[in-house]
Amino acid sequence: MEPCRALRRGYHPRDDFYDRLLAWGESPPGRRSPSSAGRDGHNRRVAYRYLFEQLVRRELRQKYKGSALGVLWYLINPLVLMGAYYLMFGLIFKLDDIPDYPLFLMVGLVVWIFFSQSVLSAAPSLLEQGALVRKARFPRATIPGAVVSVQLVTFLMILALLAVVTIAIRGTLDAALLLLPLILACLYAFTLGFALAVSILHAYFRDVAPILSAALLPWFFISPIFFRIDSITSRDAYRNLLEWGNPMAPFITAIRDIVYGGVVPEVAVLAYVAAAAVLMLLGGKWLFDRMQDELAVVV
Repeated sequence: MEPCRALRRGYHPRDDFYDRLLAWGESPPGRRSPSSAGRDGHNRRVAYRYLFEQLVRRELRQKYKGSALGVLWYLINPLVLMGAYYLMFGLIFKLDDIPDYPLFLMVGLVVWIFFSQSVLSAAPSLLEQGALVRKARFPRATIPGAVVSVQLVTFLMILALLAVVTIAIRGTLDAALLLLPLILACLYAFTLGFALAVSILHAYFRDVAPILSAALLPWFFISPIFFRIDSITSRDAYRNLLEWGNPMAPFITAIRDIVYGGVVPEVAVLAYVAAAAVLMLLGGKWLFDRMQDELAVVV
């Protein structure tokens, strides 16, 4: 089947797995017995999960295919960027007298890099996979989902390195680390919801990705990456705006409190993070589901 060729491109040769996936999606459900329909439904879910895994692996392999370092560039690029920002804001234009400022800065940067790279890469992802969208029947949300998951792999690897360094410097293994997986899950959900929204909007309105790219720059500088909010302003209105009006600020604060500070984030921060994750994921999924019916036409 021709759509299967598009799915297989770039992968190790397999059997007729993708042919069966497409056959399940295209065969008329009314002709199946209930037991057969249930079995096919389970098989289809397995197939879609496998497809998602392959999209993630393909994205990891193909971006730097042929280069000497390969997927290590996913780690090198963020580390070089963090080094450049430390040189600028930690040494040349030092904004605040913060102990172990390189770690303080890098924890904030790695959170921001994960979010920004995820949504910037997800915005054009449906257009880049247009041939696949037009030819094959599968959950379209797996495409931006795979993009975000690739960035998550890099993010977790760098964050793990930073956590090891900060724990070694503090000399203690704090109980606050038990909350870290929950905060990271919320960050992933928030980023995935945002990615679903911008990817489907950009498929219909091609100005979305450039607007997003422009908006992320000021958003970056008003996020508490280089500074503590309390050290920037003493006015409650401005401080509340920077702390609660910016949806990324509580995520940065929560992860930094745990990894860098070794303390449990405030209850208000934890509540904000959980609520923002749920609302963004549900909102992004609702928008994606509402607009995806004509996706095969517009891409």
